[in-house]
Amino acid sequence: MLRKMVGYFTLPAVLLFCAGSEISAAGIPANADTMTGTLEKMIVAGGNVELSFDSDTYRFAADPNSMFSVLVFNHALRNAEQGELGLIWGNSNTLPGSMNASAQQLVLERLASDAAYELAIRDARTGFVFFNVEGNQFDYNASANSLTVTGRLILSPEFARQLGRSADKPVGTLTVNANVAPVEVTRVVNGAPQSSTMLPRGGGSPDVIESVPGPDVIVGDLPSMQQFGSSGTQVGLGVGTTSCNNGTVDLNWFALPAVDHPVIPQGLYRMSGGANNSDRFEQVGQSWLKHAFTALTQNACGFGCNGVGGTHLGVGCSDPYGASLNASQSGLGSRAWVNPYTGTYASTSSDHSAHNHNGTSHRILVEAADLDTTANAGASYFAEAQYVTPHEFAWCQTHPGQCNMYNNASYRQFSVSGTTSFTFSAVGSTVRMQPAITAWTGASISTIEPAPGVDGRAYLAYKVSGPVAGVYHYEYAINNQNLDRGIQSFMVPLGCGINISNVGFHAPPNHPGFPADGTNGNTGYSNAAWTLNQNANFVSWSSPTISQDQNANALRWGTTYNYRFDSTRPPQTMYAIVGFYKSGSPIAVQIQGPTATACNSQPGSRR
Repeated sequence: MLRKMVGYFTLPAVLLFCAGSEISAAGIPANADTMTGTLEKMIVAGGNVELSFDSDTYRFAADPNSMFSVLVFNHALRNAEQGELGLIWGNSNTLPGSMNASAQQLVLERLASDAAYELAIRDARTGFVFFNVEGNQFDYNASANSLTVTGRLILSPEFARQLGRSADKPVGTLTVNANVAPVEVTRVVNGAPQSSTMLPRGGGSPDVIESVPGPDVIVGDLPSMQQFGSSGTQVGLGVGTTSCNNGTVDLNWFALPAVDHPVIPQGLYRMSGGANNSDRFEQVGQSWLKHAFTALTQNACGFGCNGVGGTHLGVGCSDPYGASLNASQSGLGSRAWVNPYTGTYASTSSDHSAHNHNGTSHRILVEAADLDTTANAGASYFAEAQYVTPHEFAWCQTHPGQCNMYNNASYRQFSVSGTTSFTFSAVGSTVRMQPAITAWTGASISTIEPAPGVDGRAYLAYKVSGPVAGVYHYEYAINNQNLDRGIQSFMVPLGCGINISNVGFHAPPNHPGFPADGTNGNTGYSNAAWTLNQNANFVSWSSPTISQDQNANALRWGTTYNYRFDSTRPPQTMYAIVGFYKSGSPIAVQIQGPTATACNSQPGSRR
C-alpha cells in the first residue's frame, strides 16, 4: 500500500554553498515572498572518494546506504545537511598511520554549522578524527544529478600527534564525485511550503512512500541513552524510544490494566575484538519492559500523522518516550509475563507493590566493566529497542499475509565515555526495523523459524576471522527476536583433524527475582553459564531443559547469546543444530565451521 506524504517537511539551519538567495533555517530562500519553486533533498546514491595525502592517493567507494544529503532549490545547489558518507575501502595498500586500523569504518562527516570545520574524516565507531577539511567547494550538475566536493585536508591534532607532525597546515586534498537522488521534495509558493513528498530510497514513483497494511508499530528513533543508577558492580541504563505507526490502521494503545498496548524491551550490545574490533558482537545488557500508555500525535517519522491519539497510535503518528521515562522503574514489567509472538501478557505484569528498587532494578542491567573505556578500547556500542503488541498478532490472524510482528526492533550506535560512571552520545542515525545483530560488521545471518505462523523468529549470526598466526576465530551469536519457545542448545559439528581451543560462552545478566515477576517462584531466571560438551564429533552448549528447571538460563526473546572457539582449520559451509527450550524438535541452520581432514581407516581416529 502507498501513502501520500503532505505538510510535514522541516529542515535544520544549514550553510550557504553557492551564489544566490540566502537560505533560511526552514530551507526556504530568505526573500521568501517572491520565491516559488521546488526544494529537493538529495542523498548520495553512489560514487567515489579520493584522499590525496603527501604523495599517495587513497580511493574509496561511496557507501550508497549513507545519509549524506544536500538541498537543491529550482535545480541550484543551496546547502549541505549534517550527515555522514561511508567510505568503502577495497584496496590492498596501507593507509597512513593508525588510519589503517580504521580502514573499514571511515566516514566523511558534514559537521554541525557551529563547528570549526565543515567536514571531517573520522572513524565511525570510535569517533577518532583523522582529518578536518577546509576550503570546501560543492558543485551540483542538475542534468546529470551529480555532486562534486573538493577541499583541503588538515591533520587533526590527535592524528598529527600520532604522526609527529603539525596540525595547522594543509597536507592533501579531498575529492568526492557522487551521484545523488531525491528522497524528499517540497513545493514552495511565494516562500511558503505547500506540500512535501517522500520518495522511496533508491528510486521509485514520486509523491508516494511505501507503508504496510494493518497496524505496524516500529521504533522510529532512539534519541538518547543515559545512566540512571548503580548497584555494586552494575549500572542501570535507559534509552529513549520514539514509536511510529507505519501501517494503515490505528494501533491499539490501551494502558494497564488493559492488556492491548505495546511493551518495550531495551538492550545494549558491544562489538569488539580482533584487529578491527569487530570479531565479536555481544549483548551486555537488557531491561524489563516499558508498558506503553497514552499515545501522542507527533510526526517524528515523517509519515503524515492522521491526528488520532490517546488510546490509539494513529496512522503515521509517533509517540516519544524519553530515556528517563523508559528507566522509570514503576512503569516497567518483567519479560516473563509476555509471549513475544502473540504479544499477550497479564494485567498484573507490572506489579511493584511488594518490592523495593535499587539503582539498577528493572533498567538495562550492565556490568560496569563491560562499559569501562580503558578496558574496552576501540569497542563500539549499539542500543536496541523493540515494540511488541497484541494488536499486530490479532490483525495477522484475521488478515493472513498482513503480519507485521517481524520489524519491531531498531538500533542506534552510541559512543561511551567513563570508567565507573558513564555518559553516552549518539553516533549516526537510528537504523529502523532492523535488530542490532545486523550491525555486526562482516557477519552472515541465517533465520531460525521453526514454526511459521505459530511462533516467532530468531537469527543465527556467524563470523570467521583470521587466520592470525595460523589460527581462525569462530564466533556465533543467536539473537532471539520473538521466538516464545526459546533456545536451549547449540551444536557445531567437528570431524577428523579438527582441534579447537579457547571455547567460550557469553550471555547478558538476567535480572534478579522480584515478587510477581512471572518467573517460577518469583526467583528470577538463572545466570548459570551453559554447559559445554565437546568430543571428536561436535562441540555443543546447553542449558537445563524446561522440565529440569523452569527458570533455567535459556535463550529467551529479545536476547542474544554467544558461542565461540578457535581452530587451525579453515572454514567451510555446514549446518549447526539448534534445540529449543519449551517445545519443538531441533533444527539445522547453515553456518561456517572448521574444515575436517580426511580420516584414516581406523574407526574413530583422526589425523
